[in-house]
Amino acid sequence: QVRLVESGGGLVQAGGSLRLSCAFSGSIFSIYVMGWYRQAPGKQRELVATVTSGVYTNYADSVKGRFTMSRDNTRNTVYLQMNSLKPEDTAVYYCNAKKIGTSFNYWGQGTQVTVSS
Repeated sequence: QVRLVESGGGLVQAGGSLRLSCAFSGSIFSIYVMGWYRQAPGKQRELVATVTSGVYTNYADSVKGRFTMSRDNTRNTVYLQMNSLKPEDTAVYYCNAKKIGTSFNYWGQGTQVTVSS
């Protein structure tokens, strides 16, 4: 059973930085596309970034140039480095794992990121 455990959320002032981590266990890491999503109060969950096992990344327009997603295949962990944070980045951030070529889809428990103005 795939398990995803996020860490690294917290409270930061606008313009600051945070680094989120997501530890993957329970299956073969390399056959999953990993992603970060976020959900703000009263809004739908939205894609932030994804990374393939070949470390190709994709970002939402709202975070391009500020956020960087990376993947360490030796540690089965993905990271989201968030710089130049804005109050509108405030949300619960969720780690996601999608098994390539299937409909299997797993979520972490989420970690709160709050950016004060």
